[in-house]
Amino acid sequence: MEARAELRNARISARKVKIVIDTVRGKSATEAIAILKYTNKAAAPLVEKLVKSAIANAVNNNGMDKSKLYISEIYANQGPTMKRVRPAPQGRAHRIRKRTSHITVVLEEA
Repeated sequence: MEARAELRNARISARKVKIVIDTVRGKSATEAIAILKYTNKAAAPLVEKLVKSAIANAVNNNGMDKSKLYISEIYANQGPTMKRVRPAPQGRAHRIRKRTSHITVVLEEA
């Protein structure tokens, strides 16, 4: 059995999220929440909320035991990029890329 949760179009680049998710990959779900609570990165609250959502899905939808859950898969893929324009000197325009990401957490029972 597995339980999953996805966050689509998160307004943070996948590169920044991958730094955070590498710290919790393979850990138990409760340990991962404890680590994320004290991680000082912008992606940490997003990933923490996503792990909590996956735990709720596992317990409520699949009847799994919360104490036995661990993160079997966690990954962040690049989402759509919003393109914006910023004025530049001499009437030119520079492109600003506002990147998004899709984050997925998969939990399994040990």
